[in-house]
Amino acid sequence: MRSSVTTIADHGAGHRARLRQRLFDGGPKALLDHELVEYLLALAIPRRDTKAQAKKLIAEFGGLGPLLSADAETLSRAGLSESVVAALKIAEATALRLLETRLEGRPLLSNWGALGDYLQAAMAHTAVEEVRVLFLNAKNLLIANEAMWQGSVDEASVHVREVISRAIALGATAIIIVHNHPSGDSTPSTQDIRLTRNLVEAGKHMKIIVHDHVIVGSQGRTSLKELGLI
Repeated sequence: MRSSVTTIADHGAGHRARLRQRLFDGGPKALLDHELVEYLLALAIPRRDTKAQAKKLIAEFGGLGPLLSADAETLSRAGLSESVVAALKIAEATALRLLETRLEGRPLLSNWGALGDYLQAAMAHTAVEEVRVLFLNAKNLLIANEAMWQGSVDEASVHVREVISRAIALGATAIIIVHNHPSGDSTPSTQDIRLTRNLVEAGKHMKIIVHDHVIVGSQGRTSLKELGLI
């Protein structure tokens, strides 16, 4: 008689084979979020049924995006092994790298949809507020994409000097400032608007254009330029 452990392992292998075939036949959209996580977990911890754990992680973190965006320390505190954490982080890194390739060598202002997709994936589910600046050359090609600081944008004058100094050092002629709202609501605050206007004013003196300030959150993203605030 075959042991129950062997039977469970065989069932798990068969289930994973069916998931794999659905992925091959139907592409990424053929699998549900928890099935994607389930398969990732199965790669890290073979010969175990990972479906229940995948569903639990999706529920605990509030979705696939927040799960993949969580830092390694947070994932470890959730009781995940190093190999599982690595599998989740490599999935996130691969997804972001794929989105980045859609921006390479192309003017960002004419590739706004791809830029928005990248920013949404990279920052919308981050638990800490982070400000990034995209530095562009005269052809609006990306020179650098840098995280400038974490936390609020209250100290606007300090941050303005930091951003403009970095733009000059890179030889940038334009910038796009981006930050996330961990609350999920991308509505600009008074501080967001003040920082933007201060940057625009400082940039004029140094011939550096501020194309936009984009705020991203889990509920969507907001362009201050589209709102008429630039």
